[in-house]
Amino acid sequence: MTQARAQPVPAARWIEGRYRYSLLAVALAGALAPAYVIRWHVGPLPTTLLEVAILATIAVFAVETIRQGSPIEWRGPLTAPAVLFIIAGAISVIVAADHRAALGLYRAYFLEPAAFALILAAIANTPRRAGLVLLGFAAGGAVVAVSNAAVVLDAVRHHVLDLMTTPPVVIYQTANAVALYLIPLIAVAGAILLHGRGRAERWLSGLFLALALPACLLSFSRGGYLALAVLGVGLALSHRWAKVLVPGAILVLLAVSQVPLIRQRIAYELHPLPGNTLDFRIRIWGQTLRMLSHHLLFGIGLGNYEQAMGPYWQDLTRVIYPHNIVLNFWPTTGLLGLAAFAWLAVRAFILGWGGWRRHPAPWRPYDLGVILALVAMVVHGIVDVPFFKNDLSLEFWALLGILWAADRWTRAGNALYGRGGP
Repeated sequence: MTQARAQPVPAARWIEGRYRYSLLAVALAGALAPAYVIRWHVGPLPTTLLEVAILATIAVFAVETIRQGSPIEWRGPLTAPAVLFIIAGAISVIVAADHRAALGLYRAYFLEPAAFALILAAIANTPRRAGLVLLGFAAGGAVVAVSNAAVVLDAVRHHVLDLMTTPPVVIYQTANAVALYLIPLIAVAGAILLHGRGRAERWLSGLFLALALPACLLSFSRGGYLALAVLGVGLALSHRWAKVLVPGAILVLLAVSQVPLIRQRIAYELHPLPGNTLDFRIRIWGQTLRMLSHHLLFGIGLGNYEQAMGPYWQDLTRVIYPHNIVLNFWPTTGLLGLAAFAWLAVRAFILGWGGWRRHPAPWRPYDLGVILALVAMVVHGIVDVPFFKNDLSLEFWALLGILWAADRWTRAGNALYGRGGP
């Protein structure tokens, strides 16, 4: 990957100093993304600590917008696919057998994170502000990384780690969830470390990587390992020293794969043993396709996969999603939702790629980080579920919000200072 030379263009300044409380609320909500596991009920309605943080952010933003008389800009390069995706989600609520449960998932995966992205795009008018938001997500990710690495290392120390089963976890229910959440943040942190201009942001990115990378390796997520490998090569290709860094990255990946515990975990999946993870996924994908033959167009709705698969489980372990990015969206949101998500992801990648090549230098690491995060999510999604979780959906929409902010405020700055758009 190469980047064209471009003169730095100041971002729009007319909201400089505004939305201060919204910015802090967005950063705090990002830090609380893993806190969706803290749940309670308000009367008959379930809620989470993360949802309270998002709703508080929306309220703060609404108050500041009214007081400042600021317009809410909702039309942008990602609006059409995002709206179609949200409509597909609404249809999936109607299709679902349990409308109440489906509506709760729709709120958590579609409406609230999309509103969060809209707010983020409005307030992150400079790379520094976007960095503060990401710092919030990184703080939450660091807690996940340190706590989970500690419990795995403790299991290693006491010789009770069994790599043929699920490794131990602290916050989440599965170790794969650790890698699913951390790897998109690793993508952005890696891009900032390589291409960032500010010393503080590069040091903070390096610190986060020092915590998150070992935690991902200790999650023993095979899909996570594949995503990290693609991410490492992508970051190396993005640098002007790519001819040196790409072979170096490959050597590092090969060396890491030979670490005894990691080698053992990978080797277990390469042997055609009945019951291993890859065998399980292949079998469940086949049964999911059988089920979909009866629900081709609209799928089976949000939160209904385990029930709809009733006649097809046979001797398979029951799961709530089929662990494949295509087969996650197709049954859940129908063909419309699958197409809308694909359109949204591709459109976001194109937007980020254009920003990486043409945006002012301070914004480019964010553009690169987000497009690499999207690639990593798709690669990881070949064998896992990179969206349908409260923290993952918020992270996905937030990354889209950062892309939109970079494009929006670069264009606004160009217009304000009489320069041509990117």
